[in-house]
Amino acid sequence: MGEFELIRRYFAAAPCAQPGEGVVQGIGDDCALLALAAGEQLAVSTDTLVIGVHFPHTCDAFLLGQRALAVATSDLAAMGAAPIGFTLALTLPQADADWLQAFATGLNQMAQACDMRLIGGDTTRGPLTLTVTVFGRVPAGQALTRAGAQVGDVLCVGGPLGDAAAALPLVLNQCTAPAAIAEPLLARYWAPEPQLAFGQALRGKATAALDISDGLLADCGHIALASKVALHIERERLPLSPAVAAWLPQEKAWECALSGGDDYVLAFTVAQAHVAQLQRDGWPVTVIGRVVAGNGVHLLDSAGHSLAPSSRGYLHFGGAGDSTKQENGT
Repeated sequence: MGEFELIRRYFAAAPCAQPGEGVVQGIGDDCALLALAAGEQLAVSTDTLVIGVHFPHTCDAFLLGQRALAVATSDLAAMGAAPIGFTLALTLPQADADWLQAFATGLNQMAQACDMRLIGGDTTRGPLTLTVTVFGRVPAGQALTRAGAQVGDVLCVGGPLGDAAAALPLVLNQCTAPAAIAEPLLARYWAPEPQLAFGQALRGKATAALDISDGLLADCGHIALASKVALHIERERLPLSPAVAAWLPQEKAWECALSGGDDYVLAFTVAQAHVAQLQRDGWPVTVIGRVVAGNGVHLLDSAGHSLAPSSRGYLHFGGAGDSTKQENGT
């Protein structure tokens, strides 16, 4: 099967590849053409997933298609952007029809759930690698960034933490768990839900934001550095899902929540005055700490005493304090 036949058969005809709002020209020409309304800015982000590093060698193709797009689209949520579309660069060891059909189905399912349209990309031969570039739009000057956290703000997250890290041994077939525990954990790992509407609701309220991919402590470090402040996180306030709380010992659950990564929920700073209204509006806001003068991220117990975490998260090229994702891991 040739490159263009592969694209035509599995991707160009998919529902998510059809024209839509903001897309003037999609698949079928040298470039895609996007249209922005006056006063809007284009938000762009790229994610690459490599076999044996970001997903197992035995990964189900349908689940991989869902996950690849979800984790990339989460970056749009972190900026408060509304989705437009995405490109896919797909490197394959071979053109396996069954694998491609399953992958394309999972990709399309997530694209439709996120209102994203496939607008182009590339295919080539080599070790299985997926590169997804996402495009969104945001009113000029309203994008959420990592800079802007103010002393006196509170630090919040948009949902339970640690589910994907807790699911990793299940993903790698290192253990089993009852269905009531395994199913919700595996769903959070394979089909994270980008918080697109929530990110847009935070426009004009959040002073800084990002999505949690490499672990709460590591990612909050980016906010602290960009905003030139310190973040104090209170360990006992971390939201844990019922599945994590029921399955893992308390210390292990906290470790997953703090440094496990792959949660793809929003972490953000906001004035305390906005919290109650956001919660009344139904948004999943949990206050986990505060912004203070200084630098870095500091973990505290319920009495306010400093704690030393065993790991701060994932660093792609290693280094001191690195909790490197294991082979076949996340």
